[in-house]
Amino acid sequence: MIFARKLWHVLVAIKDGLALLFLLMFFVALYAVLSSRPTASQVREGALLLKLDGSIVEEPEAVDPRAALTSASLPAKQYRTRDVVRALDAAAKDSDVKAVVLDLSRFTGGGLVTMMEVGAALDRVKAAKKPVLTHAFAYADDALMLAAHSSEVWVDPLGGAFVMGPGGQNLYYAGLFERFKVTPHVYRVGTYKDFVEPYLRTGMSPEARTAREALVGSVFDQWQADVKKARPAVNLDLAIKDPAAWYRASGGDGAQAAKAAGFVDKIGDSVAFGNRVAEVVGKDTYDPRPGKFAHSTLKAYLAAQPVEKPGKAIGVITIAGEIVDGKAGPGTAGGDRIADLLDASEAKDIAALVIRVDSPGGSVTASERIRQAIERHKARGIPVVVSMGNVAASGGYWVSTPGTRIFAEPGTITGSIGIFAVLPSFEKALAQYGVNADGVRSTPLSGQPDLFGGFTPELEGMLQANIERGYERFVTLVAKARRKSNEQVDQIAQWSRLGWRHRAADRAGRRVRRARRCAGLCRQAGEA
Repeated sequence: MIFARKLWHVLVAIKDGLALLFLLMFFVALYAVLSSRPTASQVREGALLLKLDGSIVEEPEAVDPRAALTSASLPAKQYRTRDVVRALDAAAKDSDVKAVVLDLSRFTGGGLVTMMEVGAALDRVKAAKKPVLTHAFAYADDALMLAAHSSEVWVDPLGGAFVMGPGGQNLYYAGLFERFKVTPHVYRVGTYKDFVEPYLRTGMSPEARTAREALVGSVFDQWQADVKKARPAVNLDLAIKDPAAWYRASGGDGAQAAKAAGFVDKIGDSVAFGNRVAEVVGKDTYDPRPGKFAHSTLKAYLAAQPVEKPGKAIGVITIAGEIVDGKAGPGTAGGDRIADLLDASEAKDIAALVIRVDSPGGSVTASERIRQAIERHKARGIPVVVSMGNVAASGGYWVSTPGTRIFAEPGTITGSIGIFAVLPSFEKALAQYGVNADGVRSTPLSGQPDLFGGFTPELEGMLQANIERGYERFVTLVAKARRKSNEQVDQIAQWSRLGWRHRAADRAGRRVRRARRCAGLCRQAGEA
């Protein structure tokens, strides 16, 4: 028995050792995959293949190995906008690159401004007399926009195309709150801060609808203009006015419908498309299977294209995603993390500081921390240039105010100068079940905020006053930065007072006028 017990302990120890060894090997392999870097030796003469199986973003999110281990699927890929543009510009001048190939079958988009930047880079490739060939199983808005800048567009026989357009519906909870006696306490300043409306109403207010119509109309008009300019033969009306009739006219065949509208040139699967590319750039000598062609991947090609850095250094800080307190990011704009980056760059000898903003806003305290860190650079006499991407609204505009100059793209959504807070309480819901609150206070704020007993009028007044003070500070920051009066900035922020809601029988004409007016106001607020 003693021998058997010792033998058992030995076997268990061997088993545990092997388990630990394999676990260690797994983590080493995972680290190698996540940290692997392509080399220049992987670049070959042929095509530059952009297999965009994910989204194009301003700042890719960091991959958490622990989350990757526990997830049932691999994290969605993200490609940095400037990396894609840099690769395309290099390919336009590279004699070894015979064509650019886009694989958009798993492309998930990237925003209007991003698509315009990449589309312009594709145009520069075509201007260098190099074809751009694109293939996808199906095309939605952002993929259609990129495909429009291609020389030749293919779609899978089982696929198709569709134009969704910006916009959609939100849920409104006022009826639900009324039914369950939940009291939403909303504190806000700004007629067009409609983020809080779902907690107060059963549908959009006329002011919010006006603003949203102008915004959506302006964005969609720019999308259509870009697609038509890049691909003049396209018939957008077929896909927009009556998409069901458009598909019925092709017998329900999405691929044929896409071709009829001029979105695509040819119909074929990935093998047929690959064979077509091979005719242009040559076959893949390493992989003889059908549909394979000589190419270099984006990562390998970028590795072979080192960034030239002539002249004095310029600092670049990216503020992308929701602005939150703490050290979150990249991909989320953690206020502490970005402020630390800015403070660390003070020790470097830089000629200027560029702040790239692609954020819808978020925390006031985090936005202010970032703004103060930028102001410290400005106080040293360093020029601060703000470059806006897809969106720089609310907190995204707050952090932009220190800019010596602010540049917005034609498709940038900016402004939204307003502040709000939302807190619920449940005293009415509890009262229905015989639960009431009572007690003794030493001050009007004792025990507040009381989510179950309700808020005191004094607390309500303090919170609203604090929000109003925050709005006043926001307006003052913008006024000082843009060299305007507080009244002028408030008028822009509250542009419903300008009374531009014209009455007209033609709804489309009204929308265009609103969009132009909105665009003009945004430029007043956002451009130097």
